[in-house]
Amino acid sequence: MDFASSFPIWNKLNAEQQQRLESVSEFRKVKKGTILHDGSPECLGMLLVCAGQLRAYILSEEGREVTITRFFEMDICLFSASCVMPNMQFDVFIEAEKDSEIWVIPACLYQNLMDESLAIANYSHNLITNHFSEVMWLMEQIMWKSFDKRLAKFLLEESRLEGTDSLKITHEKIANHMGTAREVVTRMLRYFQSEGMVKLTRGTVDIVDAAALERLDT
Repeated sequence: MDFASSFPIWNKLNAEQQQRLESVSEFRKVKKGTILHDGSPECLGMLLVCAGQLRAYILSEEGREVTITRFFEMDICLFSASCVMPNMQFDVFIEAEKDSEIWVIPACLYQNLMDESLAIANYSHNLITNHFSEVMWLMEQIMWKSFDKRLAKFLLEESRLEGTDSLKITHEKIANHMGTAREVVTRMLRYFQSEGMVKLTRGTVDIVDAAALERLDT
């Protein structure tokens, strides 16, 4: 997919702005598991997803991960551009969850475009607001929602994303998404299995009773 068809507000830019974006943005193909941003203050730039799937997560001092959000086709990730989000007070890591194709938009160029284009300024403001809303929603979930409900919601969302009830995912990976220990995930999944909601095999969680998980999530 080319840059023009990937950039969400391409048609709201003038020809000169379009040319600048296309000429300096870098196209990359990245393998599943590639760390695109390591939480450092370095301003990598915006990541525009053409294909695949990215994950943004934070890391505790103990090394525990928790997923903030994911990015799909035509999404733009600003977490890798600290100079565009100068008030961000936490380090965000970005990983390719699947083999992906992305455009890297230099932050300095994007900042200039924000200054001269009301369309990009408004779009970017909405992106920043959405990013921080996702962070606040995540914190509320961790603080106020019981783990069984959070895990049920996670499994249902994974099923919708992957288009299957047979999830090829380890307990460790689920723990990384949810910011908890693998043992906690294992205990809850075993409980779900005892209640007939899932079936566990090595490296796979099969959803047996999605309706029961949905009732638990409500």
